[in-house]
Amino acid sequence: MQSELRKDYIQEKYVIIAPHRGKRPHDMARSERIKQFRSATCVLCPEHWQKDLIIQYFGRFPKPDFGVLKNPFPAVSIDNPKAYGTQEVIVETPDHERELDELPIKHIARLLEVYAARTKEISKNKKIEYILIFKNTGGRAGATLVHSHSQIFATDFVPPHLFDKSQRVQAYKLTHGSCVYCDVIKKERKGPRLIYEDKYVIAFCPYASIHNYEAWILPKRHLDNIIILNRAERYSWAKILKRILARINKLDLPYNYYFHQTIFDEDQHLYMKIVPRGSVWAGVEIGSGIVINPISPEEAAKYYRSHNT
Repeated sequence: MQSELRKDYIQEKYVIIAPHRGKRPHDMARSERIKQFRSATCVLCPEHWQKDLIIQYFGRFPKPDFGVLKNPFPAVSIDNPKAYGTQEVIVETPDHERELDELPIKHIARLLEVYAARTKEISKNKKIEYILIFKNTGGRAGATLVHSHSQIFATDFVPPHLFDKSQRVQAYKLTHGSCVYCDVIKKERKGPRLIYEDKYVIAFCPYASIHNYEAWILPKRHLDNIIILNRAERYSWAKILKRILARINKLDLPYNYYFHQTIFDEDQHLYMKIVPRGSVWAGVEIGSGIVINPISPEEAAKYYRSHNT
């Protein structure tokens, strides 16, 4: 396959898919996953939670299924008008040794329910305009603690690139009379980038994948936030999320996943981006803003489809 310049579905973001680049010689070691240090006094294990940081928990002590904690080192806070917002840590399991992809599908579905409950609660603050839910796994992905957890970051402003995306989505709707992501679903479900599809959700590798093995999960219904997901949709979402994360772990790669929720944009289509951190951005990416990806999304989707993990 020759190199090919591709553009994002809606924004002015470009990537060169260049499979032959993966065959370059390497003198430098490229170990991806950092050996993770496990502390005997992990602050995310329930027995070590600080009482003043506990917002909510689900289940019974000493091993509640989930915990919601205040971030003790927040970048934003509700008592800081110069950087207003809130940050929370979601402890995904009381078990210090288990990663998210090792947990049962029902447990992961309940995690999505926890995300929805916190989104609903945070949205009650009329100053909040934007909510980001994300997970960092592995040192290169930004994780500082090993215990399986994710985070919620909410602010009183919408990041400029998301405001730009909202405007482009609106412009697409005015021109075509439909949601751009609903149209993307119709296209990708029939193509070589499809990973998984059932009655409720779809997963695929995006056409202009910026990251190696990047994958998206979307509900088939046009939903603007996670609160509206029903039980069946959460279960389907959890099922394919577990499969994708298991395949990423077989690649020995750190990863992030995240999804955006703009409070006052009811036309947005909820979707989760799963981003393995195998990409190395060098001079071209930093200098031009054009990303070179040596793993085509077609090849990545084939990898995800290859085992029913």
